[in-house]
Amino acid sequence: MSIQALDDLIAEFKKMPGIGLKTAQRLSFYILRIQKQEAEKLAKTILQVKERITHCSICGNFTQQEPCEICANIKRDHQVICVVEEPKDIPAIERTGEFQGLYHVLMGVISPLDGIGPENLKIKNLVERIKTTAVKEIILATNPNVEGEATATYLSRLLKPMGVKVYRIARGLPVGSELEYADEVTVSKALEGKVEM
Repeated sequence: MSIQALDDLIAEFKKMPGIGLKTAQRLSFYILRIQKQEAEKLAKTILQVKERITHCSICGNFTQQEPCEICANIKRDHQVICVVEEPKDIPAIERTGEFQGLYHVLMGVISPLDGIGPENLKIKNLVERIKTTAVKEIILATNPNVEGEATATYLSRLLKPMGVKVYRIARGLPVGSELEYADEVTVSKALEGKVEM
């Protein structure tokens, strides 16, 4: 037996990243179990997020104000920019409390297999920021995978001639892991990123 409205809801949940058929079904049945008012509140909240949250015109982060809180904060170091792939990467860095500069969101990575080249990312915006502001340091915080490394290498070659210092975040063994279970690439990157004690 198939109920079209339920099948449609399951299909919509399955479109979300990381949601397979079983999870989509569980979420759909949860929606059926809750009170109508709760379902309406959920729907309203989703619409509010779509209506009220945009991208900061400076860095590309999600924001409800223009510019975003980070770009508007005069206490942050406006001479240092951390380049990330997506807005979702910023909270991970912010939680450390270590970085006090600004951000730049590329909105993806270079991925020729997916038809994504440098022209499809917010690289021109980054170059323009460097040309028009007093940026002295760029930290490339793309993911340590093939696409992230390719993007970091491309950006490094592009930005170094502009007179800014370009750094790559350290890579290697995560705290709490065991050496015997690490793959060769991770161990290799850990050795490359060794620090003096």
